[in-house]
Amino acid sequence: MKVRLLFLLVFYKLTLFAQQQKLENYKKFDARLLHFGVQMGINKTNFNLTPTTDAYSKYGYTSIENFGALGAQLGMVTSFRLGSPVLRLRFVPSYSFQERVVNYYSKPLTVDGKEVFNEERVNSSNLDFPLMLQLRTLRYGNFASYCLLGAQYSKDLQSVADKNQNNVDPFLKIKKNDYMAQFGGGIEFFAEYFKCGIELKYSQGFNNILIQDNTTISNPLHSLKNNSWILTITFEG
Repeated sequence: MKVRLLFLLVFYKLTLFAQQQKLENYKKFDARLLHFGVQMGINKTNFNLTPTTDAYSKYGYTSIENFGALGAQLGMVTSFRLGSPVLRLRFVPSYSFQERVVNYYSKPLTVDGKEVFNEERVNSSNLDFPLMLQLRTLRYGNFASYCLLGAQYSKDLQSVADKNQNNVDPFLKIKKNDYMAQFGGGIEFFAEYFKCGIELKYSQGFNNILIQDNTTISNPLHSLKNNSWILTITFEG
């Protein structure tokens, strides 16, 4: 008798759970033409660095290496339905902080056998304007996945492009404006009154943003192009 009651209780709980899973939250989301929200996240930005052909023989460097650093960003989401519930156009103006590091290694060797290196940090505070096409799967209960493809214009508010160069201790100059392609994907969860999305994007700059001003750190470089990995959380209502 106890076993039968336990079996009926478990069966009831499983049936109730299955019914709850079939209920779709926020059904009106796909019917609405326009949605707004916020997006916040982190980025890891780096340079695609190309040295000149004589960077090492002419300027005395043994190697030039670059590293990405973590940054943060915050944006406002405008999402527009393009006829179908699975196709949307997204505009996400954002403010982002980015940092890249370039190390120049050169001789002579120090006493402990290590190469001398000069570290150059390039910081940016960007206004970003990405326009993305979002292709989403049909909802499975309260979940969906999607992919993104688009382009972005960025303006660096922290650019030192117009500052006078210090020939004693030179610094890398990069251009204020940049254009890049973006692609990525994510998953969405529909709550009762809002939608939450987690997405990962890759951004690749088109242009050489290096300002060549004939310093010891810019002369060995042929080009610098931005690239970023961006992980964000989005809330839309």
